[in-house]
Amino acid sequence: MLTKKVETAINQQLNLELYSGYVYLSMAAYFNAINLDGFAHWMRLQAAEELGHSMRLYDHVLDREGKVMLTAVGAPPTEWESPLAACQDALKYERVNTKQINDLVELAIEANDHATRVFLQWFVQEQVEEESTASKLVEKVKLVGKDNGALFILDQELSRRQPEPEE
Repeated sequence: MLTKKVETAINQQLNLELYSGYVYLSMAAYFNAINLDGFAHWMRLQAAEELGHSMRLYDHVLDREGKVMLTAVGAPPTEWESPLAACQDALKYERVNTKQINDLVELAIEANDHATRVFLQWFVQEQVEEESTASKLVEKVKLVGKDNGALFILDQELSRRQPEPEE
């Protein structure tokens, strides 16, 4: 059974994951609007991953006899000054998410909640991957600079991304 403090924190993370998915979906719409469909595809897959993360948290709360508390999801940004700015925001959001996951692990340790601490290790590892992927994307977009031909090639590369298999 979850303590109220851990339950509240997991629900906050669940809602942050939903917001992150909403941000990625907004980024996808931005990229579709500027005809970078490969970037849009990449962002849509990110949005789906974030929704999957929220469902993992949802299920954990229920499995531990807690109460899921969904809150309003705020409106995400809808415009960016450039593809680079959007990708930098994606990295920024992943870093915020990593901090929140780490704080949640600390709370589980303080609460002596071993089940939640073990459960969260998947998220800890996932955030290493998420930050690395977003960071590499930012670096590739920086390399492209203002070269539209290179941007087109990167867009084609991003269109080949496959969904992550569910675990």
